[in-house]
Amino acid sequence: MLKSLPGLRPVAIFEEICRRHPEISTGIRRTLERRIRSWRALNGPDSIVKGYPVGTFIFWATKERLRHIRDLGSEKLPPPKEGETASYVLDGQQRITSLYATLKGLTVDRESGQRDDFAKVYIDLDAAEDEQLVVTEVLSDRNQNSFIRLTDLLHGGLTALAAYPTHYHKKLEEYRRRIESYDFPVIEVRDVAIDVATEIFTRINVGGTPLTLFEIMVAKTYDEARDFDLAVKFDELVERLEPFNYETISDAIVLQLVALILGKECKKQIILKIGKREFIDTWPRAIGALEEAVEYFRNVYGIPVSQLLPYNALLVPFSYFFFHHPGPT
Repeated sequence: MLKSLPGLRPVAIFEEICRRHPEISTGIRRTLERRIRSWRALNGPDSIVKGYPVGTFIFWATKERLRHIRDLGSEKLPPPKEGETASYVLDGQQRITSLYATLKGLTVDRESGQRDDFAKVYIDLDAAEDEQLVVTEVLSDRNQNSFIRLTDLLHGGLTALAAYPTHYHKKLEEYRRRIESYDFPVIEVRDVAIDVATEIFTRINVGGTPLTLFEIMVAKTYDEARDFDLAVKFDELVERLEPFNYETISDAIVLQLVALILGKECKKQIILKIGKREFIDTWPRAIGALEEAVEYFRNVYGIPVSQLLPYNALLVPFSYFFFHHPGPT
């Protein structure tokens, strides 16, 4: 499945396996994800060394600044400069991550606690072109000089490469040339609005986990200079509401409220058009109004917990009222 569609996401493969084999425990998901990472760590570089395609990468080039992953394992990725165009990956993130980590020989600590050492990737110099060239271990019963660490091939000096037996020199030169001159297929989408970029992502994300509206707005409204991270702000709100048993409100409520305040409507298209500065400027008062609405529901209507609300969205019009009429009522 991965050979024919290298861009498939682990969740799509997991769901397909569960569909075909319903008797399999869902507990295999982490193991599957680990094996897919290992497969990509080998087969991505293996395809490059052989000159095979690794799939197309789709980038969104924009001057907007979104919340994004800063670091990759031990590698600190430089932030884009102010006013500089940044490229966000719409398709191919997992492939490009595995390739980058492998070619740089990075060590990546996973959330599960597992550590992946991508420096332990080698090329088997005795393997034929139709065999697996890139491997993750050096066989003990083979001549150690018949394997070269991938990072040594790319970044090692001439002296280190010349130390290998002369009959490998032509292969070493050819493999290094193929990697350094490999032409990655890239489609770049330039200067389109975030809702257009999101639509592109949704259409190509077949079988994967679609981005929620909240995740999109988390990325769009992130501002390091103003110390604003919507995901963190929402978590803080939930923590404040927890003692009052209103912690089950959905993240959609805060987006609808801000959209209603700024645009008089709270449809998805309106939410996506909210500017970052407007959103951040409105956030404190909007959340203050929402907390006033919660207090009103508890004290006036006698609704002690959010689960007893007829529907969560009822908070939106009341919060809107308190935004424009703050204070005791």
